[in-house]
Amino acid sequence: ERQRQRDIAVIALDRSASQEVGNRRAETDAALASVREQLSRFDDLDVRTIEVADGPESNPKNAGKAPEKDGGPRLFAALARETAEIPRQRFAGAVLITDGQIHDVPDVRKKQTLPGPVHVLLTGKPEESDRRLVIEQAPGYGIVGKEVTIRYRVEDRLGEKAKTFTDGLARVRLRIDGNEEKIAEIPVGRGGVFTFKLEHAGPTVVEMTVDTVPGELSAINNRTLVSINGVRDRLRVLLVSGQPHAGERTWRNLLKSDPSVDLVHFTILRPPEKNDFTPLNELALISFPIRELFEVKLHEFDLIVFDRYVVRFVLPPNYFQNIANYVDKGGAVLAAVGPDFAGVRSMYHTPLGRIMPGEPVGPVIEVPFRAALTDKGRRHPVTSSLQTKDGKTPQWGRWYRQVDARALRGHTVLSGVDGKPLLILDRFGKGRVAQFLSDHVWLWARGHDGGGPHAELMRRLAHWLMKEPDLEEEDLRATVDGKQLTIVRRSLDPDIPPVTVTAPSGATETVQLTPDNRGAAKTTMTAKETGLYRIADGRRHTMAAVGQLNPPELSDLRATP
Repeated sequence: ERQRQRDIAVIALDRSASQEVGNRRAETDAALASVREQLSRFDDLDVRTIEVADGPESNPKNAGKAPEKDGGPRLFAALARETAEIPRQRFAGAVLITDGQIHDVPDVRKKQTLPGPVHVLLTGKPEESDRRLVIEQAPGYGIVGKEVTIRYRVEDRLGEKAKTFTDGLARVRLRIDGNEEKIAEIPVGRGGVFTFKLEHAGPTVVEMTVDTVPGELSAINNRTLVSINGVRDRLRVLLVSGQPHAGERTWRNLLKSDPSVDLVHFTILRPPEKNDFTPLNELALISFPIRELFEVKLHEFDLIVFDRYVVRFVLPPNYFQNIANYVDKGGAVLAAVGPDFAGVRSMYHTPLGRIMPGEPVGPVIEVPFRAALTDKGRRHPVTSSLQTKDGKTPQWGRWYRQVDARALRGHTVLSGVDGKPLLILDRFGKGRVAQFLSDHVWLWARGHDGGGPHAELMRRLAHWLMKEPDLEEEDLRATVDGKQLTIVRRSLDPDIPPVTVTAPSGATETVQLTPDNRGAAKTTMTAKETGLYRIADGRRHTMAAVGQLNPPELSDLRATP
């Protein structure tokens, strides 16, 4: 007895990003309907339909994973998987409906073909023309404060019947982290160069666009994205120690323990008014280079720390003015003050006073107290990690001295006696200032009365002063893991608005964030498209790329067999 088996045909649809250009999706759907209608006339034929998208969607086993390294749809790989279960004698053939932009075409010279005929129905038009922006060379990382260079060019790819787009010049725009825009005009087909300075550590996202021209196929490849990771060279820190005290070595030990820090320690051991007849050749072997430190090379330091500094006319007033200007232009100062800050020799009465966020208003308070987080401190990234999981302040060891001060500016993140400011963080001009209104932080380092998170607090404080991106108090960032897009918004304001997510196709979606008790709110969503996503909440904006930043699928959008 014999039973006739039906033949099997396969229709493969290209659903990649390039198929969204123009009217190609409608053409694909119309072609699919037509092919199905014609094949339905055969009584002994079964028809299977598969859809192939970019990256992991080409293989169902890769669903949710990161797109493949070189991107683009794997149409023939999907066909091979589908036909592997079909007996060779029953395979009638395959019909591919695509624009020709696929990335795994088999080598016919090596006989890497399917066991049957393959037909192609091409979407698009033969006379299509397109312009694209090409990144020729871009660094993966750069040194903060140093210049990096991006080399690029503009290409006009013309169809059979098309003429030249322009008179030969193309206008290219560049935005760094979505901020200031730079414009350049270059001849089409020739290379151009953008050079700029990396301002911060972490990823710097550079967005480049070229103006569109009438008649081009799509503007989707007129934009490209470059991510450059900024890394810091060895950090240079100047530590100025004034009045000797029990915790003087605490700052030095902390900074010296970090191998990425170059520390210069300036210690005032003998003030000018002290007269004990000690021979000068027994005080120092060389004279300390005060002018070089506080005038010539001041701007080479990333951070200046004043530890209980007292005005004793060792440093002239113009040097303090230099330090204030240094902060105004982007530098950082940390002042850990002692009892003298409330007296007549306070450095608040020097030109440094104008950058200090806290003003001494009373005598030194000498009673036992425990440092506590303020409402802003529970949300500020410098101190938010110091609280317990339920948002409470742990019982740290007691301190015994605090300068009574009033916060003029900035954010008070730690409080002391009767809720008075203990640690104030402030932005001054382009720089940053932190003010510790007690000199007893060393008690935590010694473990007195249970101690406290001395090392973690000091390290995070120093990194915030040096503008570490992960410690920004107002920040919006997005990360991608496969097809999962995670959005995190950090703010000192408890009312965090929803964010608007714009997909590569231009479709928008409003997403609510779920807050935690540490000043951040986040959400995770599935990215349905491959490409550049834009996230904004009205005040901040960021970008994230799902898949490759510049996928080959979009490099040439013209339909080609």
